[in-house]
Amino acid sequence: MPWIAYIAHFIAAAFLTNGVPHFVSGVSGRRFRIPFARGAKLGSPTANVVWGWANFLIAFLLFANIGPLYIGTPGDTIFVAAGMLVAGIMLARIFEGNAI
Repeated sequence: MPWIAYIAHFIAAAFLTNGVPHFVSGVSGRRFRIPFARGAKLGSPTANVVWGWANFLIAFLLFANIGPLYIGTPGDTIFVAAGMLVAGIMLARIFEGNAI
């Protein structure tokens, strides 16, 4: 598989990881920070569902259209796991101390 597919899968995993807290907060009826919110940077639950869904869509498009995803093979597994770990750590640092 070409190296660009590994990079795309890393980025897709980061989008997938970012979509989870937004989508879960939204369907739980809680406000949560989103990039395009005004004021206190908290978006409505509906906006969070849409933002989470958009992240899932981008992840799906990257996984589906840039090289096949073979979870279980060393390369794909490492890059997807690394993308999720890096995004998770970055999100934890961004949202640290901002619990509602």
